[in-house]
Amino acid sequence: MNIHNRKKYLSFLKFKRDFQKYGLEKARSYELVLHWLSNRLSRNQFLILSGIIVGCTAGLAGVLLKTLVHDIHYFIVNKVHFEYQILFYIVFPFLGIVLTTMVVLTLFKGQDKKGIGAILYEIAQNSSIVSSVKMYSQIVQSAITVGLGGSAGLESPIAVTGAAIGSNYAQTYRLSYKERTLLLAAGATAGIASAFNAPIAGIMFAFEILLTGVVFTDFIPLVVAAVCGSLLSRILLQEDILFRFYTREAFNYKNVPYYLILGIVTGLYARYFVIISQRVEHFMKGLNMSRLRKAMVGGAILSLLCVLFPPLFGEGYETVKDFTNGDTISIIENSLFKYFDITDWTVIMFLLMIVLLKAFATSITIFSGGNGGNFAPSLFAGGTVGFLFAVICRKIGFEEVPVTNLILVGMAGAMSGVLYAPLTAIFLIAESSSGYDLFIPLMIVSVISYLIARWFSPISPELKSLADQGKIFTNEHDKNLLFSLRTEDFIDYHSQTVPENISVPELFVQLKEGDRNIFAVVDENRVLKGIFSIDDIRPYLFGNSDLLKNISQIMRAPAALISPESKPLEILQVFDTTGAWNLPVVDSNNVFIGFISKSSILMSYRQLLKEYSN
Repeated sequence: MNIHNRKKYLSFLKFKRDFQKYGLEKARSYELVLHWLSNRLSRNQFLILSGIIVGCTAGLAGVLLKTLVHDIHYFIVNKVHFEYQILFYIVFPFLGIVLTTMVVLTLFKGQDKKGIGAILYEIAQNSSIVSSVKMYSQIVQSAITVGLGGSAGLESPIAVTGAAIGSNYAQTYRLSYKERTLLLAAGATAGIASAFNAPIAGIMFAFEILLTGVVFTDFIPLVVAAVCGSLLSRILLQEDILFRFYTREAFNYKNVPYYLILGIVTGLYARYFVIISQRVEHFMKGLNMSRLRKAMVGGAILSLLCVLFPPLFGEGYETVKDFTNGDTISIIENSLFKYFDITDWTVIMFLLMIVLLKAFATSITIFSGGNGGNFAPSLFAGGTVGFLFAVICRKIGFEEVPVTNLILVGMAGAMSGVLYAPLTAIFLIAESSSGYDLFIPLMIVSVISYLIARWFSPISPELKSLADQGKIFTNEHDKNLLFSLRTEDFIDYHSQTVPENISVPELFVQLKEGDRNIFAVVDENRVLKGIFSIDDIRPYLFGNSDLLKNISQIMRAPAALISPESKPLEILQVFDTTGAWNLPVVDSNNVFIGFISKSSILMSYRQLLKEYSN
């Protein structure tokens, strides 16, 4: 048998073993083909194929969600005359949040982790394993919330859906932790790319937000996933559904002062948006009522805001497009402000109220029980801030102000400051407006806004929330790797214990029959009294046993006590401080649970690091 045939034969045997081991007798035909390909293709080839499959699937999910919400939203907003729209603004946002909460409680058993934080949590805390339910739960929940008028965006649910698709695909084909994380990110990338028809922005989103500190040499699956998601978006979505802007002015370096000021304004507004979001979240969590009642309270508040200011209804992209087309009057005429004289100051006050209340509307939508994200709200608010800034500039005499450009770069500025993602914001607006000649103003505004946001808080709100809960680290990749380990996996629950009143002969018998080098001395309730090691008792083992009268002669207090709730990084820090290699784990009542070894944590960490490096 020549080398080529031998390789084919070995590949066949491996596939046969997998077929039997993983129960592939029940697998679908395409799964069998992919399992066969995974054995025939090289690792990089199979990852590229996986990126294409995950990208197309996540892209289709994004197209489905955008189309579904667009059709619902179009019917509510455009098929009903204004006299009746007030009724819709009262009823539908309320129903959106309440129905979403009911669906979560009944169909999804109360599991409603949402937003980018959910993906970050799964990467750092759950080995990039995402529940298969999230492949469709986010679509259902966000379609109800946003379709019926919730003031949130679809991009975060699309990203979570794509991440779940990538993770579950990787689990199906038994890919490693590193590859699972890569395909999780590829799915989210394709979702964002399909939502905006912006593949580069999707890739930037993955590297800036999801894979912070993670170095991947295999980035090609991200690229092909983004391209697939974007192509499907362009082919299947109608033009009015796409996030596209065509009208803009040519860049003029004389307008740089406007962009510098707007960067500061959007940075401060982004901070305002984050603070309002955090306070509304704290307020809603503090309400002593059921989730359904919270949803009813939040829905009622949102409905009132939408009645007073219809642009707060839904994602708001159409309103921003109206701004770029100079169609402000029609927006105001669809609100209660139509009963006032429409002057420049009326427009300014109307826009100012929209900007200030958008942060409340979005936070109430998300934290009272709806499902959505901050992508669309930050873009809407940034565009409105840019338009408001342009209107004010014209009011005070600067007639040559580039209105459309300020709207576009304002969107990038607010998104950069809210999401801590300047590159994603820059490429998103550049791709969506075909405005690559706006790179300079986009960079100016986005970077200034980002720096202001980091000046107030060095980490993004999503990461800070997880860090405050002790679920993720925020600075070094090594720490996130350590944090993916679980403390309970390193506790030796079969550690040898010795009663505190044991006699010396009985002690020697236990030592002879045991196989441990370190022992815990406990009372009848397993409360820890001390520890000792073989080295402590060695002097009495060979001819000097008569000198040992009782166990207290060799027993000593441990250098430190470990709680089972402690994280691996915290435990390693205790090991480094004390210089110990084994420490006892006790509960809150000082009851002994087992010993934990520094070497076991380090070995697991090295194995995980090796898996990432391969």
